[in-house]
Formats: sequence, C-alpha cells, structure tokens
Amino acid sequence: MEPLSEDAVGRRVSCREERATVRYVGPVPPTKGVWLGVEWDDPERGKHDGVHEGVQYFTCSVPGAGSFVRPFKVSFGLDFLSVVHQVYHVDRDEELSEEISLSSRQWDHLSLENRSSIILNGFEVNGAGEDGAIRKTTPNVRWLDLSSTLIGGWEDVAAITEQMEALEGLQLSLNRLQLTSDLTSDPARLAKAFLHLTTLVLNECALCWTQVVQCAPMWPKLEVLGLEGNKIRSMSPPGSDLFQTLKTLNLSRNPLEQDSVLALSSLPRLKQLDLSETGLTSVHFSDAGPGEETGMFPALKSLNLKHNHVSEWRVVDELDKLRSLVQLSCRENPLKAPDGKHKTRTQLLIAKLRRVQQLDNSQVGPDERKGAEQDYVKLFGEAWLAAGGRSQLSPDFIADHPRYQDLIRKYGAPEEGSMKKPEPFALKNQLIKICFEFPEDPERSSFEKRLPVSMEVQKVKGLLQRLLKVPATELSLSYTSPKGDTEFQLDKDLKSLKFHSIEDGDTVLVRWS
Repeated sequence: MEPLSEDAVGRRVSCREERATVRYVGPVPPTKGVWLGVEWDDPERGKHDGVHEGVQYFTCSVPGAGSFVRPFKVSFGLDFLSVVHQVYHVDRDEELSEEISLSSRQWDHLSLENRSSIILNGFEVNGAGEDGAIRKTTPNVRWLDLSSTLIGGWEDVAAITEQMEALEGLQLSLNRLQLTSDLTSDPARLAKAFLHLTTLVLNECALCWTQVVQCAPMWPKLEVLGLEGNKIRSMSPPGSDLFQTLKTLNLSRNPLEQDSVLALSSLPRLKQLDLSETGLTSVHFSDAGPGEETGMFPALKSLNLKHNHVSEWRVVDELDKLRSLVQLSCRENPLKAPDGKHKTRTQLLIAKLRRVQQLDNSQVGPDERKGAEQDYVKLFGEAWLAAGGRSQLSPDFIADHPRYQDLIRKYGAPEEGSMKKPEPFALKNQLIKICFEFPEDPERSSFEKRLPVSMEVQKVKGLLQRLLKVPATELSLSYTSPKGDTEFQLDKDLKSLKFHSIEDGDTVLVRWS
C-alpha cells in the first residue's frame, strides 16, 4: 500500500464495497497508529460526525455519516487503463485463429482501440494514469460509464475524457465529484475535455443546483442531462449563456421547492422534462390568463409528473397553457374526477389539455378526444348554466373551466336533457372538524379546520405546506383523540383520514425536520 499523508484527504476510497471520502489522516489518541476519518456515501454506514472523546477530527456534510477506519482496510483504487485491461481482458485461445500470431496483450490493444463504449460501473477507477496513454489505447470511445468509481474531482474526470475526442455520452452516477478551488472561478477551463459531450448522467451524486450550474460551463454542447435522486431543492435561473442546447432534463426524485421549476422556463430548446417524485403540488404561469398560452417553456413537448401530490384541476388548466405540450404522464397523483371514476379522470385530462396526443403512455386518438370533450361539456353543463353560460359567464367558472367556452363553440351548448350530474364521492360531504397543533413550535398558534374524511394524508400535507412554507416531504403528522392520550401516526400518505380512524374533534400534531 502507498504511504499515506495529508494529501489523502479528499480522496475517494472503498471499504467492503462501500464508498467513502477521506476527511482526516492521522492519529486518534489514545489509540496508536494512523487512522482515516471517512464520510460514507451511505450515511447509515456512519457512526459519528468526526468526533472522538470530545475532539473534533473532521466534519461531515451529512450528520452521522463519519467513521474511523484503518488504512489497510480501504482501497484507493487503480488508474483508468489498469482497470480497463482487467475488465476487458481477451483470452487469446478464444479470440485468435491459428493463422494470427499475436500476443494476448497485442490483441487486447487492438480490441480496445476499436471499442465505441467502455463500461466500468462499480469498478475502482481513481484517475487517468499515465499522460496520453488513454488516447493511444481507447481513442474511439463514444460512450463511457464511470458510475460508482473512486474518482473524486472534475479535473480527474477531465483528464480521462480529454483523451477521448469522440466522446458523446458520459455516465457518472453515484460519484461524489468536487471542483478544486482554482476551478470554481473558471470551470470553463475544462470545456475542451467535454467538447463533443451531448449526454451526461449524474444520478445520485448528492448535488445541489448551485453545484450543477457552477459546472455547466464545462458542457457547452449538452443536450441530455440526468440529475435523478440528488439533493436539488431551490433552483435559480441558470443564466442566458448556460444550458442553451439542453433538450432533455431529468430531475426525478429531487425534493424540489414548488416554484423552483419555473427557473428552467426560459431554456429555449428544452423538450423533455421529468419531475416525477419531486413532491410537486402546483404550478402557475403568471404571464398568461385562463385559456391563454404562456411564453414559458416554449419548446416543452413531454412532461412527467408521476408520483407527485397534484390534487387540484387548476394545475391541469395551467399545463394547458404550454404551447408545445403533447405528452403528459401524471399517474399516482391524488387528482380525482367528481364521480371518483378513473375513466372520467382520463376524459377530463384529455378535454382540458387540448394539444396532448399521449397521456400516461397511451395515444389519444381523434375519436377518444371528441368523446372526452363532448362528455366534459355534458358533465359541467348545469354548472355552466348556473354560472350565467347563456349570458355573462362568471369569472370563477372561467377559472375552473378555461376551455369550456371553446368547446361550446366547437360542439354547441349542451341540451338540458343530455346534461350529466356529477356524482359526488360517497364521503365527500362528510366533513370533520380537526384541530392542528405544533408541539415543537409553541409560538405558532393552533387552528381548526373542517376537512372531508375522505381526504388523503398527502393532500393534508399539501395544505400545510402552503401554510407553513415547509416541503411536504419534511412534514410528519400524528393525531390524538379526546377519548385517550395515545398518539397515532399518520404514516400512509395515500390513505384517507378515515382509513387512519380520525374522527370529529381529534387533534393533528404537526412536526417537521
């Protein structure tokens, strides 16, 4: 094993297949010898925050993710080509005919020279190695997968990729990549290493938006960016000179703040956007009124909103403002039709979204659209009449049904005999009074609210999120009853208040991290 010094701080290591970053090298009295203080990628693997017997030896970005380990228990990895030759070793007896008298090493070199992809996912690559050797050995690589390696910085990545002049796609998921201090002010210095890169995947790299924007000048021609499962919360506009070529962006499984997504609205070529599992409850395009087109997201054609907390139909009306939207995925959202039927929900989505051609991976044909729009007209015909549809339509009805007047002009006003009356949910009108209290914030006043017993817990969290300005994902709810002192957890977000046996007069206790 190579001698250790303080230069090892910041390097990536593996220990029993777990990845970590070295935060400290040195003694830890009263024990003898050298220790490594490491911060684990998986915080559950840690034991402390770098403190031993009251002494702070290092700090962790995630509380409790630190440990001390002996150097002989970890691996600092190997250079790129050493790992490549291990992974892509070609057996001479299998690959060479009797007429070809080349050594195994020569044949390996020839096969690597012609490879268009190199996959080193999970291998312990720690850097480029000898200068220029990669350019000679793997010059034609177009796709490179370096996920879950021991590379710790963008300079190390660039030292590899700058030798692959044909590189178009790069997978770097499950790494912890840092910019050195001298690169922070001028990351564009590394742009020549990613000159032809069009696809970059950085899933589960513990990144925030500031880090992404900071690195963006390195990727001048990027078209596809994967950022799934990071720590992106608040986003600000990236600037007029960044991400101008970006067409596809995946932000799935990031705890986004509600309005942050609008920071991306000026990207001129963004066509596909994945916002699934981000806790999204609403979206509002303030530059356009009901039924109008927004100037935001001008090129957006495909939007994924699956597994979110969208429950208001006005969110769907907002999406109809997107001038280019033709594909939408919105399964696993608490968005319900007045009669509670899935078929009616689908019809309402089709009727409200005039341009959508594919909904939840199913094509919307002309006949299906016509039927959905006609049924929509019938379903809300009585409400239209009551709102002054024959004369001056009320602003509230227009806000709830911005497409309705267009559909009247298209199909004609509904006849009274054909109008459908929305069937209410069986529990819709069963309201219960609930008191909300905040045991960890005594200065915040409690309040009472009447809610449908059929309301799902995640919708209650959405209501509290708007009130408290705290992400729904950080809210923890429980309740007590006047009948006893036991505290019951509201831990099933997709289940109703009735499912959790909440009754009129109960108290919901609201906590957040």
